[in-house]
Amino acid sequence: MVKPKIAVLLAAYNGMLWIEAQINSIQDQVGVEVTIFISVDPSTDGTEKWCASLCKRNTNIVLLPFAGSYGGAGKNFYRLIRDVEFSDYDFVAFSDQDDIWLSDKLKRATHFLQSGVCDAYSSSVTAFWPDGRSCLLNKAQPQVAWDYLFEAAGPGCTYVFNKRLAAGIKSTLCDSWEIIQSITLHDWFCYGYARANNYKWFIDSQSGVLYRQHSNNQVGANVGLKSLASRYKSIRSGWWFSQVLLMVQVFNKTNHAFVKRWITLGAPQLLYLAAQAHKCRRRYRDRVLFILICFVSISARFGTSDNPVK
Repeated sequence: MVKPKIAVLLAAYNGMLWIEAQINSIQDQVGVEVTIFISVDPSTDGTEKWCASLCKRNTNIVLLPFAGSYGGAGKNFYRLIRDVEFSDYDFVAFSDQDDIWLSDKLKRATHFLQSGVCDAYSSSVTAFWPDGRSCLLNKAQPQVAWDYLFEAAGPGCTYVFNKRLAAGIKSTLCDSWEIIQSITLHDWFCYGYARANNYKWFIDSQSGVLYRQHSNNQVGANVGLKSLASRYKSIRSGWWFSQVLLMVQVFNKTNHAFVKRWITLGAPQLLYLAAQAHKCRRRYRDRVLFILICFVSISARFGTSDNPVK
């Protein structure tokens, strides 16, 4: 039986503490044939040199040439999507530099993709910490009408796309390169693109990834007061709604009746949006937080509610 060919896109930056374990877990995937494409944001710990040496010893690992500094994982992944030629592969997957994949992660993903159930696959993850703690992060709540404008499908390290969807993401990224650079989270953009264009997305309740938590995580698990405080700051600053407005623009949803009801983000519009929380977030807890976000945003804009949140 012919094994599915998968292009794994791996973004790295100062990853020497973890990247070897991550790549070993990708190489150990069963039932699939993988090629790993690595893009390294200029690092200070020898990550580029180590990856270059690794490529010389492994014909299925490719290090992309230096292309400047990205300043974040999102832009690094955008570079990978744009520059990797994956038309000869059956599927495309994302990989962080610091996780550990269970050996059947990609086999399970391709099972669903090949069955025709979906065009994209993602899953729950098992967060783990240096002190030995671990926690299943269930991402498999039912999708709702507009969740893709307000959240991702889960960690991007679980994402696997079929060829048609991957090509569509690449085309849109190239066509709207400058504006998409301002969308910080590549996993949110990719989920948004798929849902906005009526691709089928399956979120698996089973975890296939040990999702490492450490001080250098750009996003990390949404667990605990520290994570909640960080997200509150991003909401209070207006960053979160600014990202939502970018998604609306890129996906040409500005004139949709639902979006027109709240896109100006004044106080009445945010109150309307709060009342639509069940259409905007999948998980009940996140719907409650979504309502709070709307009220926090009204408070932050008190007296200037007729202008968009900046």
